[in-house]
Amino acid sequence: MSIRGLKKKQPKTFKVKIITVDAEMEFSCEMKWKGKDLFDLVCRALGLRETWFFGLQYTLKGMCTWLKMDKKVLDQEIPKEDPISLHFLAKFYPEKVEEELLQEITQHLFFLQVKKQILDEEIYCSPEATVLLASYAVQAKYGDYDPNFHEPGFLAHDELLPKRVLRQYQLTAEMWEEKITAWYAEHRGIARDEAEMNYLKIAQDLEMYGVNYFPIAQNKNHTDLLLGVDAKGIHIYSINNRFSPNKSFEWSAIRNISYSEKELTIKPLDKKAEVFKFFSSQLKVNKLILQLCIGNHDLFMRRRKVDSIEIQQMKAQAREEKARKKMENQRLAREKQLREEAERAKEELERRLFQLEDEARQANEALLRSQEAAELLAEKAQIAEEEAKLLAQNAAEAEQERQRLEITALKTKEEKRLMEQKMREAELIAVKLVKESDRRAKEAEHLKQDLHEAREAERKAKQKLLDITRLNYPHMVKYPQYLAADTRDANFDKGSIKLDLKDIDLKRLSFEIERERLDYLEKSRKFEDRLKELKSEIHALKLEEKQSGLSS
Repeated sequence: MSIRGLKKKQPKTFKVKIITVDAEMEFSCEMKWKGKDLFDLVCRALGLRETWFFGLQYTLKGMCTWLKMDKKVLDQEIPKEDPISLHFLAKFYPEKVEEELLQEITQHLFFLQVKKQILDEEIYCSPEATVLLASYAVQAKYGDYDPNFHEPGFLAHDELLPKRVLRQYQLTAEMWEEKITAWYAEHRGIARDEAEMNYLKIAQDLEMYGVNYFPIAQNKNHTDLLLGVDAKGIHIYSINNRFSPNKSFEWSAIRNISYSEKELTIKPLDKKAEVFKFFSSQLKVNKLILQLCIGNHDLFMRRRKVDSIEIQQMKAQAREEKARKKMENQRLAREKQLREEAERAKEELERRLFQLEDEARQANEALLRSQEAAELLAEKAQIAEEEAKLLAQNAAEAEQERQRLEITALKTKEEKRLMEQKMREAELIAVKLVKESDRRAKEAEHLKQDLHEAREAERKAKQKLLDITRLNYPHMVKYPQYLAADTRDANFDKGSIKLDLKDIDLKRLSFEIERERLDYLEKSRKFEDRLKELKSEIHALKLEEKQSGLSS
């Protein structure tokens, strides 16, 4: 026998993709597997023990159908895809979620599915309730509200409200977030599983919660109605009203449900009561309705019986788990509280340290400012001292200058006085010179007159002498060349003597006049020189006085 023959023959398989509300899984299934084999594999993968609520759903020709557990997977009318896509969803809903949903994974799957149904508007919810439910969803996702961490806009990417509600109220995303956050802040200390359970407890009271609707006709005239199946029974609705049923049959009041082709019959437990019959559009719809009725009725009856050992064990484990989680949550809450207190104490210490550091920094800055101010004051004092010295020096110089100016002024006054005196003297001299000049001019005029008179007398004397000579000595007229000699030799007694005396006086007088004229010219030149000197001195004194006035 060959080695290949020793190997066990591997069974043929096909791939199945399981889609939950928040995840996808892929499995390899044997060709012979029934629906229950695949369902149990998925439940084991999820760690789910409360399997009776769930099922595998697929869509065929627009109608949602559940995979049959007792029939091979490949023998059912599932879409022939590779891999085959099936949705793992809750098929039946509990009457009281808090009592029936024992496992945390069961609660979580129900929470996700109901939340999606509300957002997709498969379950109607009032706007006020949607805001409250959204706050529990946020608590389950983000934990306790922390304003330092959950800043405005942190819910921008989360889908929390139905589009119908958003359209109904003209509010911005920021306004909706503010409303949700106001409720969210009130849920502090609630764990994720508690928040999800609170969400489900509110949702289970909604009219459309857990109801599967099917279009039916009450008679062959095809009067349009809706038939709803849920955990409590069967309900008949008008086509436009899914909230308030026209008629209800509780599971405890139903004796039998059967169908024949498109007709489905509901027989009440009370034999006297009217049997309700309705017609569906397809046989498959009747089969699906009957399947859901059987499953919900079984669960209804199970709830009212003594729990099986398995359920009792699960409830005990759930209680223990809840107690453990409660203690754990209390411990975590206590630790969180202690941590928060420690953080607050740390923040207080850090704040105090920062305050002390700030005070120290301010004190250092004040000290530095004081030092700088002291240095500045010292520098200012030094500058002031130097300025005082400079001012004292300037004052001394000013005093010296003042004294010099006073001396100069005194000198100027003295010089001015002397100059004025000299000017007065010059004026007196000029006046004297003018007077002297006038006197001299008058004397000269008298002398000129005397000279003229003398010359006129001489001329007359000569003429008279000539006339006498012509009369007494006629021969001298003919010989005038001898006249002078003869006359000089003759030595006339009186006439000649007088003539000689006159000549001598004239010469002397002319000499004196010439001498006085020269003296006058010399004095006039000296006087002019003296006047020039006085003018120069006066001009120099005026310049010095102007310079003294400008410098002061």
